Amino acid sequence: MERYSALLGKRVEARYRAGYAYYAATGVLSADTGKSIFIEDRFAQEGRDKVMRVEIPYGCILTVEELDAGEQP
Repeated sequence: MERYSALLGKRVEARYRAGYAYYAATGVLSADTGKSIFIEDRFAQEGRDKVMRVEIPYGCILTVEELDAGEQP
């Protein structure tokens, strides 16, 4: 069962761990497979549109919180 499906399409901040390091990812929750979530962020660089996508396995997730429209991480 997908734990984060209620947040699909919303801007979120996810805190997760990889080994002994802790990270944060901010973007739109684009997918929840039931084993991992995908967060993507779209931006422009050097006049070109880019997409960065992060896959975070459920076992590494510490928190996932919805961000308000005007809130910056």
